[in-house]
Amino acid sequence: MKHWIAAATLAAISTWAQADGLTSLEQFMKNSHAGEAGFTQTVTSPAKEGQAPRVKTSSGSFAFQRPGKFKFLYKKPFEQTIVADGSTLTLFDADLNQVTQRQQSKALGQTPAALLASASSLQVLKAEFDLSNAPDADGQHWVLATPKTKDGQLKNVKVGFKDEQLTALEIEDSFGQRSVVRFTGLKTLPSLPASTFEFNIPSGAEVIRQ
Repeated sequence: MKHWIAAATLAAISTWAQADGLTSLEQFMKNSHAGEAGFTQTVTSPAKEGQAPRVKTSSGSFAFQRPGKFKFLYKKPFEQTIVADGSTLTLFDADLNQVTQRQQSKALGQTPAALLASASSLQVLKAEFDLSNAPDADGQHWVLATPKTKDGQLKNVKVGFKDEQLTALEIEDSFGQRSVVRFTGLKTLPSLPASTFEFNIPSGAEVIRQ
């Protein structure tokens, strides 16, 4: 019995050692075509002279379906919706009752959303990002994704996985702002209803199209 336990333990360690961030990302791209999760986002802005860094925390739900559909529904502390339906990216600020829409193909090429939902495969993703393994930490495998085009606001993104399931995004922009998104209760699904990614403009909302 002891030999069996020892063998099983060694096998588990060996499997963990062979896995890495890029392998986990590739499996996620292959096997997770749609999904839902909760999230918590912490945004830390650079400290100004004589002041501490500003930290903002928000939470809500997340859904995606590849290629090209996702929705972030922020519930706390303020209601906000970011949804991509495959052709249009919509941002809705409930407090302002304001809707901003952009053509999706011009907005998502080198963004964190592309890592999760826009690209249909790892090869497609490599056209936009340089990908490499980052050191394992907190029981997770990590991938470092750096945009190939250097003139955008995104500096890099780290994507975290545990047991080939998406767990986190760590985003750094060119202004020194850092955003950490932690996913909880991720459920991967074959597909989601089309209505998940539909957005109906509220009555009386100001609409800005860019």
